[in-house]
Amino acid sequence: MFGPAPDRLPDPATTDVVALTRAICDVPSVSGDETALADLIEALLLSAPHLEVLRDGDTVVARTRLGRAQRVVIAGHIDTVPIQGNLPTQERTGPDGEPVLWGRGTVDMKAGVAVALHLAMTLPEPGKDVTWVFYDHEEVSADENGLGRVVAAHPDWLAGDFAVLGEPTAGGIEGGCNGTLRVDVRTHGTTAHSARAWRGHNAIHDAAPILDRLARYVPAEVDVDGLAYREGLNAVGISGGIAGNMIPDECTVSVNYRFAPSATLEQAFEHVREVFDGFEVTLTDGSAGARPGLDHPVARQFVEAITAVTGGEAGPKYGWTDVARFTELGIPAVNFGPGDPMLAHADDEQVATEQIRTCTRALAAWLSTPTASAPQAATDGTEGR
Repeated sequence: MFGPAPDRLPDPATTDVVALTRAICDVPSVSGDETALADLIEALLLSAPHLEVLRDGDTVVARTRLGRAQRVVIAGHIDTVPIQGNLPTQERTGPDGEPVLWGRGTVDMKAGVAVALHLAMTLPEPGKDVTWVFYDHEEVSADENGLGRVVAAHPDWLAGDFAVLGEPTAGGIEGGCNGTLRVDVRTHGTTAHSARAWRGHNAIHDAAPILDRLARYVPAEVDVDGLAYREGLNAVGISGGIAGNMIPDECTVSVNYRFAPSATLEQAFEHVREVFDGFEVTLTDGSAGARPGLDHPVARQFVEAITAVTGGEAGPKYGWTDVARFTELGIPAVNFGPGDPMLAHADDEQVATEQIRTCTRALAAWLSTPTASAPQAATDGTEGR
């Protein structure tokens, strides 16, 4: 379907950010197959004399060393979900008549990656020191996540006063993120021949109350630091049965809980156990959310600078994103990037090209503004040397 990866990405100094987005999207990088794109990103960053470039697996980090009063981290993942006949990219007309770039990764989140890569190359002397992070394996299980790997192995690479994750937000600012957990709720029965069902006990039938509790559950809307986070509790899978002529002895309902960042993972799990009181409940995966952090001075400056260009105001992030990893490091973080998140992972994934340019201008304006005050969070200790 696709030929060999190109030898290089276009030079952002002479290439529009939309053209760079298209070039990045047209290099397939489904989770687990990011090496070709990581190589191209690394090669481009290495050509910039103002950047120090580091690499761990298929995560590439580049940073300035200008001795600024603040250091900020701009991060984005380079992998995508599987391709569904939606590459190579195409330039199309969107539903509102605006030009769009269509294809896998245009929304989630290679447009955001292109914005970051374009600015990394074209802002040699920003008003803040910047650490640019392009990481792998975001669209798969948390234990494979490249940003998580760097947090564990090289936390100093990510040190800073504030972080921006380029996840699609339609050009708005989304603070923090909901937490997420998954549980298996099980019932147990006794096998028997289905012709003599009275000799057994049907575990699938016993799952009916689980589904009933889910159907009657009313999710909360929780105010956290002035932003309203909508929660959700939903069955996402059900399994059971042995054969077409046997009474099943076990049934498992998989449930996903999206919870406001005011709760810890432990508190969220306890709530789910209460909902399914009387059943066997096993936690299979979970990640805490991140509070908005918009009361932090750097965050306030960011919101003011971005909204001056884009308009609008900050809102909550309902899904889980890697801003939570920065929160674990004590770094306030927000989501900001081009692309409608409702189109993430869709077969008709597409992003308005003007939105890519607007996000680029807004982020460039903020990064170019010097900060006179001393940083209020930890830095990597290298500024001024």
